[in-house]
Amino acid sequence: MARKDSENQKRSMSAMFRGRAIFKPLNTGRIDEHVACVREWVANIFFYTKNGVTIMIDAGYNYETLQQKMKWLDIDPSTIRHILITHQDTDHIGALERDSELLFKNATVYIGETENRYLTGEVRRKVIHGLYKLPMVKMDNRKVLLKDGEVFSIGDIKIEPILVPGHTWGHMVYLIDDEYLFTGDTIWFGVDGGYSFISTLAEDNKLAVHSLEKLEKNIRSRKGRIVVITGHTGWSDDLDFVFAHRAEICKPFTRRYTDPDAPYDGYIETDDTEDKARTILLSKKPSGR
Repeated sequence: MARKDSENQKRSMSAMFRGRAIFKPLNTGRIDEHVACVREWVANIFFYTKNGVTIMIDAGYNYETLQQKMKWLDIDPSTIRHILITHQDTDHIGALERDSELLFKNATVYIGETENRYLTGEVRRKVIHGLYKLPMVKMDNRKVLLKDGEVFSIGDIKIEPILVPGHTWGHMVYLIDDEYLFTGDTIWFGVDGGYSFISTLAEDNKLAVHSLEKLEKNIRSRKGRIVVITGHTGWSDDLDFVFAHRAEICKPFTRRYTDPDAPYDGYIETDDTEDKARTILLSKKPSGR
């Protein structure tokens, strides 16, 4: 999916979801001393730092101001050597595409072995209940293919990929250092808690709900605090909130699946500023810090 496709998606998604109060991304800034994020329109990409090593989680759109926003966080793209990909949609992998600015051309990309089939062309990504095929994503980075539950380390950072198919056939979430769960497009947060992600964008909604049920059991079996971080609707460490409606699917054209605090059009970023990025910690859902 080339830059023109990313721009086309911006226009079409803006038109489709404007006024629906569905997307509520975090603005550029920091959750805590370990986790920072950049807002790219309606999506977030994340950076996890520990003992001088920073890894990136997802690579956003083919987005022209990524380097500028990373500078707000004092992160140099040239220092990023490892990128975890939850899934291959262009709002999660665009900065790796061949016609991007190639800020991360020397980074190793980690992606699930099933999800990689989209990148090889063995499978085509379908949305809107299978009626529309998305263009292929093409990238040249070195790849490491991951299996479900295959624990590995980057420096002192422990990473556990967990397979959650449904939104895409090989979607992964990543549990980092047993405390931070990056969920990509697995969970959508509404006002009253988490739901299975947006129905029109899933390969298989029933499978997505089943995967979320398994994920809840997995996460609740762990000890200690777990911070759950979504790709489009913020973060929470309240697992009752996170999994409140995990058997339900967010239906974006039904009024009950809305967040009145969400922007009218998430593709307008006037409230995302360097001053806020440097001075305000990003509040959790549902009630802030």
